[in-house]
Amino acid sequence: SPQSFPVRAHAGASLNQLRLLVGGGAVSDATLREIYESGPLLYDDDGQPVPPSRVTFNDGLCMGVDLSGRATGGIIGYRAHPNPPAVDLARLGHYDPAEFWEPIKRPSRDAYILEANRFYILVSKERIRVPPEYAAEMVVYDAGAGEIRTHYAGFFDPGFGFGDGSVLGTKVVMEVRAREVPFLVYDGQTSFKVWFERLRSRPSRVYGLGLGSSYQHQTLSLSKHFKR
Repeated sequence: SPQSFPVRAHAGASLNQLRLLVGGGAVSDATLREIYESGPLLYDDDGQPVPPSRVTFNDGLCMGVDLSGRATGGIIGYRAHPNPPAVDLARLGHYDPAEFWEPIKRPSRDAYILEANRFYILVSKERIRVPPEYAAEMVVYDAGAGEIRTHYAGFFDPGFGFGDGSVLGTKVVMEVRAREVPFLVYDGQTSFKVWFERLRSRPSRVYGLGLGSSYQHQTLSLSKHFKR
């Protein structure tokens, strides 16, 4: 049974993304720090680079959750309704978000309780850049904790948040589910990390450059099946 929404899929629909690896392209923390010092990979909402001294490298680039609502009109996320109608994956820009999602307003304190077994859309505190020579993937920050799953899909294409070099990072939208018990999250709390992998060569087509890339300038966004 579906975890959040019933979906209707059609023959020929693209549901998966495939990446092919040759050899070991994973970037170590030491190399990732060198890359960061040569060109920042994280920016704040004012378009200023996050200094390396404030960045945590722990088997990847650590990123936090934004509960301030500063860049999203006071809305910090969305919580899925418990019994929504089905989503037809072929219908883009079709569904009224109110039928599926409850907006979450900025809390009075810098913390929010995720209810057990509820599905949320939240957004990262920082804006990330993925240079065209790299691809990246969102991964669980602390799989041993077990109380919360902080992503369900998380590939970043070369050029995400970077484009031709003029884009100063893009927010990361997180799909989040608390497990058996409620879970308290704080503004800026590390919620996931990003692995970087070096490509064999720079791709001829870069995310955000003439490709109709849907999420290059996203803040807090639902999928393209919902009306904007």
